[in-house]
Amino acid sequence: MMIWSETPAGQDLVTVTVPSHAALFEDIRRRFDTRQGFSVATLNLDHVVKLKRDPAFRSAYAAHTHITADGNPIVWLSKLAGQGDVTLMPGSELIEPLAAMAAEQSVPVGLFGATEASLEAAAEALQARYPALDVVITLAPPMGFDPDGPMADDAIAKIKASGARLVFLALGAPKQERFAARAQETLTETGFLSIGAGLDFISGAQVRAPRWVRAVAAEWLWRMLSSPKRLAQRYWECILAMPGLTLKALSARRRAL
Repeated sequence: MMIWSETPAGQDLVTVTVPSHAALFEDIRRRFDTRQGFSVATLNLDHVVKLKRDPAFRSAYAAHTHITADGNPIVWLSKLAGQGDVTLMPGSELIEPLAAMAAEQSVPVGLFGATEASLEAAAEALQARYPALDVVITLAPPMGFDPDGPMADDAIAKIKASGARLVFLALGAPKQERFAARAQETLTETGFLSIGAGLDFISGAQVRAPRWVRAVAAEWLWRMLSSPKRLAQRYWECILAMPGLTLKALSARRRAL
């Protein structure tokens, strides 16, 4: 299940390594049991565009233990390439299943990103749904947070001191993936899941697209219309990337025949 990120130095492959919810949850449950850390990146078309021009982002992705398909274009391209069935798994939709698993297995949880108010509201909402969930740290990064600098070292130290073994990262790409790749080197028993705006959806700080919009694969349009100045350029770049990615998928399919 390959997605292609062509760089000036050549063609790098980004592989969707987890095709289904069942496969992801089974492996994470095992890792909780064995106290083995992990990092989950959720690949979408915006990431593919960023990966093409950001070596640090590519390096961080390469260090992740799991990559899921977060976005219908990733699912479509994988199928077009003849790579089999790939399930759509947005990061925001993985929060509650993993929170439920953490509650069941007594795994302490941390929330990192967003704002302190949003984190507190998200923690309250999750603990109301899963009373056994132990949220041991909520950490909002300061302005100008650098995932490779001293502020990241401080955050890693605080997460370690808290005892959190599952951390939801709501820093946005590429900061959350770069932080996860760095943190897992030190926190070898901790799992990191990059979720973008997922905690803001839970806290109510942001409103996610209605289910019917998601069902017709138009969540990107909903988000762009909700914040056109911030997102219009991003989605235009994604649209421009699709023809080339489609050709590469078709080429991969022909080579596999």
